[in-house]
Amino acid sequence: MAEAYIIDALRTPVGRRGGSLAAAHPADLGAHVLKALMARTGVDPAAVDDVVFGCLDAVGPQAGDIARTSWLAAGLPEEVPGVTVDRQCGSSQQAVHFAAQGVLSGTQDLVVAGGTQNMSMVPIAFASRRAAEPLGLTEGPFAGSAGWRARYGDRPVNQFHGAELIAEQWGISRRDMEEYALRSHRRAVRALDEGRFARELVPYGDVTADEGPRRDTSAEKMAALPPVVPGGRLTAAVSSQVSDGAAALLLASGRAVRDHGLTPRARVHHLSVRGEDPIRMLTAPIPATAHALKKTGLRIDAIDLVEINEAFAPVVLAWLAETGADPARVNVNGGAIALGHPLGATGCRLMTTLLHELERTGGRYGLQTMCEGGGQANVTVIERL
Repeated sequence: MAEAYIIDALRTPVGRRGGSLAAAHPADLGAHVLKALMARTGVDPAAVDDVVFGCLDAVGPQAGDIARTSWLAAGLPEEVPGVTVDRQCGSSQQAVHFAAQGVLSGTQDLVVAGGTQNMSMVPIAFASRRAAEPLGLTEGPFAGSAGWRARYGDRPVNQFHGAELIAEQWGISRRDMEEYALRSHRRAVRALDEGRFARELVPYGDVTADEGPRRDTSAEKMAALPPVVPGGRLTAAVSSQVSDGAAALLLASGRAVRDHGLTPRARVHHLSVRGEDPIRMLTAPIPATAHALKKTGLRIDAIDLVEINEAFAPVVLAWLAETGADPARVNVNGGAIALGHPLGATGCRLMTTLLHELERTGGRYGLQTMCEGGGQANVTVIERL
């Protein structure tokens, strides 16, 4: 039976909006992790079959198939192609899926999956809104569609509305969300102080650590913030941070492991993606996780570590309530509320952290999932070797 093995996984530090990575070209961020990945694995770059990258808002410096641009910017062989994927926030997790599926199919042996995003340089939703204005297209990606309107009406389609709907449906208070967000920051600060990210990080110039975690935050500071939507429960404190960064993994077949003398660190145990209500948008990790557990025959308590993207605190809190997962095993080193969410890179960032933390703790199974635009969610289960 074919297997897809993870050989290595690396990432840049995650920079704050307007922070130390703000001026870095997103292709250079991608190139940085690609060069480091090839160097650390010792694989001949010319043997790579494809490079699959996630990236959103593919305009300006992020346009033109940035997977290909990043590989070439890294000075790597021209004969290796690249392709860029957009599954919204799950883009680079989907890149991992496509890379693993290429290996599992037997048509490819060595595939790089990754992602890059500079949100300081290209603001969120720029491609779907502001870049469309010169064309006279100002309604966004949904409202102009007669088919969409016939099915979903004119209900608001945005992540803040979705997060508010989740908080309301699951009875999650603002205080619940702020307590969760505070825990995320504290876990991230502990991880930084204990050097838990040291092996997975590739410093970018003078940037050697994630810039998002706030040591000085408190419940009182969070409580003083205004809501994002007037009268709502959501604030910036319980939302993921706008960020910049890149990450990449190398996946290999059993044949490539033998031919190149590689040592796998994990194998891909399960890959799936599911959809749900696109208006509520952010709840798909719940049915997607149930689907993955059913397909694998695993129970949630067999999963040693979980990385679920902290797009907003209610996303994780609702998922915890529905799955019965142990919070002590979930986002143990903090999540996007503290560490940031460079959209196209986050999927691989989570996978990179999950792999390294499984090794640090001696766990066997790790599960990754994240909410995505359009009401979707990828689930990946890996098994540490």
